[in-house]
Amino acid sequence: MKNGKRAYYRFRPAPYYGGVSTADAVGCSFLCPFCWNYSRNQDPGRSLEFYSTKDVAKNLLDIAGKNRFNRFRISGAEPILGPGSLDHLVEVLQIVFREMPNAVFIVETNGFLLGWKPELISKLRLRNIQVRVSVKGVNEQSFEILSGIDRKYFYYPLIALREMRKEGIEAWPALMNLYFTEDIIKKFEGFLAGYGIHAHLEREQLEAYGFVLRNMKNRGLKVDGIKLKPRPEIHSRPQGSSGRDQRGGPRGRSRGGGPQRGPQSRGRGEPAGQRSGSPPGRRDGKK
Repeated sequence: MKNGKRAYYRFRPAPYYGGVSTADAVGCSFLCPFCWNYSRNQDPGRSLEFYSTKDVAKNLLDIAGKNRFNRFRISGAEPILGPGSLDHLVEVLQIVFREMPNAVFIVETNGFLLGWKPELISKLRLRNIQVRVSVKGVNEQSFEILSGIDRKYFYYPLIALREMRKEGIEAWPALMNLYFTEDIIKKFEGFLAGYGIHAHLEREQLEAYGFVLRNMKNRGLKVDGIKLKPRPEIHSRPQGSSGRDQRGGPRGRSRGGGPQRGPQSRGRGEPAGQRSGSPPGRRDGKK
């Protein structure tokens, strides 16, 4: 964040959710091996363009108008890194909703900060918001492998989910289905229900680009038999950007599809006891 502005590198239409106007941002508190925006989030300072909330909303609304979309999202990064980035997000939401009353905004988040500081959740009590929380793992061990941060933070996304649903905010968990058997996933769904999270568990599908498979392999995950996906072309740039070509591709919500067998955590599928600790460092060094 810089004077209320946030770093974005691209605005584009995307096919997910039936068509969604997308702002691709930079900066994440996690470093997941399957992230299609891994290299930018690993080194977010290499090329940044900062946009005000008005500029972000204008780009999103222009794309929505040209494509007849009413759905919006911020992707490629964590939209809620701290109070400053949350305020930035909320102001973008307010502008979009004011200009397009029937808009729906999907907030794609790892849920960490909202679980760490649940008092911030009330800021998201706006109409037509849907929150998709990527929970990464089914227990502390798998969470650590798949999020790139310490296992002691496993519970915070779950706390965020539970508290958002208490606040009446539409929120649901998402899990990369490649790494767990159906039996483990069913046990995890039972755990979520016992934790007060009664919501559909979305199964995420892997975007198997070459660099994604390399990152997974470097994290100790098996990639044998995974079909490589061609690297996407970069064709849409934000207004006023320098237009430097960078590695990236589409990410989005994907429902359905049976689980595939792959590397599994060595847990039983039910999370262990909650731990506490300090929040992980944010990868853009800012809130």
